[in-house]
Formats: sequence, C-alpha cells, structure tokens
Amino acid sequence: MDRNTTTVAVVGLGYVGLPLALAFGRVFKTIGFDISEKRVSSYRKGVDPTGEMTEADFRAAKLLCCTTDPKELQRADFIVVAVPTPIDQAKRPDLSPVVSASELVGPNMKRGAIVIYESTVYPGVTED
Repeated sequence: MDRNTTTVAVVGLGYVGLPLALAFGRVFKTIGFDISEKRVSSYRKGVDPTGEMTEADFRAAKLLCCTTDPKELQRADFIVVAVPTPIDQAKRPDLSPVVSASELVGPNMKRGAIVIYESTVYPGVTED
C-alpha cells in the first residue's frame, strides 16, 4: 500500500472505530465516518467526549477527516466497518447495525474497494 495514494475509511467512530481511525490517520489519508453529527462535530474539535482518546491523539492523526457524508466513502480504497453488534435478550447478536452500515457503504463505495468488518460477528455472516 502506498501511503501517498491509499485512502482508508472507518465507518462507525465508537470505542473501536475511533482509535482505529486515529491510528490510520497518522499514516494514510483517512475518512472517519459516523452517522452522529454530534460525535463528528466533537471529533473535528479534537475532543472525545468519553475521554478515551486525547487531544494529542487527534493532533497526531493529521491525515484524518471526520464526516457524516456517506458520499465521502467513494474516495476510499479500504473501508473498515466498526459498528456495534449488541446481544439481544436471547443472547443472539443483533446484526441490524452491521446490515445498516452495509446498506450505507454498498452504494457509496468505489469499484474495487475492499471492505473489512471489524464488528464481532459469527462465522459466515457475510454470506447470510
């Protein structure tokens, strides 16, 4: 992967996605996407409301830009989906966040982009 031409996107900027986006943003052009305007607005100011990531972490990720615009994903060569998979009362994973993220990514990705699911899912879920 060429640092100068590769763009990575991280979909879902929660407790898994945000640190991942910040790490990628140190090396590669990185698009941090989240559906929460409030969350993205905070990150653009270099503030993580949970306190997990510091202002220095944001400053170090010079190549990261956060957005709520799914069309920005069209620039990505790699898209990492990092959305929650909560468990329902029957102890089954609720895949609706993964399905929603997939429905958002699909029409907004460029041909040839590689999608990686960072969310916890059972084997074979992408075939289902």
